[in-house]
Amino acid sequence: MRKGVLIFFVINIIIIGFLVHNVWTLLTLLFVDGSEDQISRAELPAPNSGKISERPRLIPKIIHQTYINESIPEHWRTPQQSCLDLHPDYEYKLWTDKKSREFIAAEYPWFLETFDGYEFPIQRADAIRYFVLAHFGGIYIDLDDGCNRSLDPLLAYPAWVRRTTPTGISNDAMGAIPRHPFFLRAIDSLPDYNRNWILPYITVMGSTGPLFLSIIWRHYNSAGPTGNDRVRVLFRDEYNNHPWSFFTHHRGSSWHGSDVGLIFWMAQHWIFLTICGFTLGFAALFFIWWFCGRVVLSGTPKGRAITSRIPYWRRVGQKDYELVDRHEV
Repeated sequence: MRKGVLIFFVINIIIIGFLVHNVWTLLTLLFVDGSEDQISRAELPAPNSGKISERPRLIPKIIHQTYINESIPEHWRTPQQSCLDLHPDYEYKLWTDKKSREFIAAEYPWFLETFDGYEFPIQRADAIRYFVLAHFGGIYIDLDDGCNRSLDPLLAYPAWVRRTTPTGISNDAMGAIPRHPFFLRAIDSLPDYNRNWILPYITVMGSTGPLFLSIIWRHYNSAGPTGNDRVRVLFRDEYNNHPWSFFTHHRGSSWHGSDVGLIFWMAQHWIFLTICGFTLGFAALFFIWWFCGRVVLSGTPKGRAITSRIPYWRRVGQKDYELVDRHEV
């Protein structure tokens, strides 16, 4: 029995270790907020400060945005125009579906099969933003993000992304110099994360969206990048909510499907669901323990005891046999 108990615990430790290993990066995202790479408000010049012109400009003055075609919906024209008005000296690139595919086919043909194979259009809209930042550099901005002030101070960082809640980073506003190693790693990893997770929202988030980028960010930072290889993080107050913040946020999430309600409900009740998960997990372990102890481990000795009492024939002479009990042997 003791040997069986040991085997039971070893098997469960192996299973738990395997599961923890596979979700370890996701678990660390709950505790790592990127504060060591935060773009501090103290280091940012005020919106109209003369210090802005004294900062280095590493990121090229390019604004990238994406949409199906060039007919931008009315509710997004105001935020789009706010960025154009504040940055007349920036080059503006609107990546339509047609332009995006042509660009991938011409510059990154190894990715075209994956690009065409995405089930949801938003996956292609996600992917193209990583490619154009890696290729041209510049600043990518979602159409539902408006500009509240000049983005010139953010040109001083070789690469930056935005912190999001409850965990990780977002991909709705980000900037980089051409061929920054973080975005090179992101585009190189896209085919490996092209998986279907049943629910459309999770599939998009994990294959090309913010969850994908957050995982790449954690793996990238684990290598300890320094200098220009670092990825700086724009926190919530610097992103929006204040007169001195860089962006304004407008109605978006046009790609959300019917499964999003369930996902958001789970996010709001994650403590309750965590408790339920642990309860079910321990209940399953108790059942396995009971099953092994009562049926598997205790069943074998009883089987042998019954078999040992089965009589058999023993040869006595050349032609004579007698019936004996096994315990007499």
